[in-house]
Amino acid sequence: MLRLLGRLFFLVLLLGGLDMGRYLVWPDVATLKTENPASTSFMEYRQRQWEDSGRKHRIRHEWVPLGQISRHLVLAVTIAEDDKFWTHQGFDVEGMHEALRRNLGEGRLAAGGSTITQQLVKNLYFTPEKSVLRKLREAILTWRVERNLPKKRILELYLNNIEWGDGIFGIGAAARHYYGKSASALTRQEAASLAAILPNPLAWKPDSSSRTVQYRKRIILQRMQRRNSGP
Repeated sequence: MLRLLGRLFFLVLLLGGLDMGRYLVWPDVATLKTENPASTSFMEYRQRQWEDSGRKHRIRHEWVPLGQISRHLVLAVTIAEDDKFWTHQGFDVEGMHEALRRNLGEGRLAAGGSTITQQLVKNLYFTPEKSVLRKLREAILTWRVERNLPKKRILELYLNNIEWGDGIFGIGAAARHYYGKSASALTRQEAASLAAILPNPLAWKPDSSSRTVQYRKRIILQRMQRRNSGP
């Protein structure tokens, strides 16, 4: 019996190793240098949710080159979601330590400490499922994306694929839906409002009177002001 259990344990480890190993070569993230994804795993996940609940809904997604996105929006999102984006290599170690501390305190995977690159990888290839295995796969692909793509391209992909509301994906669709304008025309206030809702875009709206949203917006605006005014 012990020998059989030992073989089963070895087989599980082997299969787990092979599953992790394939993410070292698959998918081909280098294609993202020039190809704009028409859809993502996260979009497909949302569509399955709608179908399962009998909802007739569709994805709104409008691609916008990084150079045509308001500089206010770029600054607001990087400040709100990953303030060390331009200097780290895909992982914010301090953020991960803080997330681990919170998770251990709450006894569950409550916080992720994810960088913009990690969030991009999750949106492109995975679902909102929270598990240790998914985080490990995500980490491998994050490392590969950072090695293969320049920071500006990573940010462009991120801003064009993240969720900004029910069926609203990417800054192009978000700017049209909430403000009736192009992503290039977003003001500082509008940019901060959009960045403020990213942690929970299905529940929060940019024009919400929610104290949480207003607080986040105020903090983002303060940091934007400090950044623009220089030392």
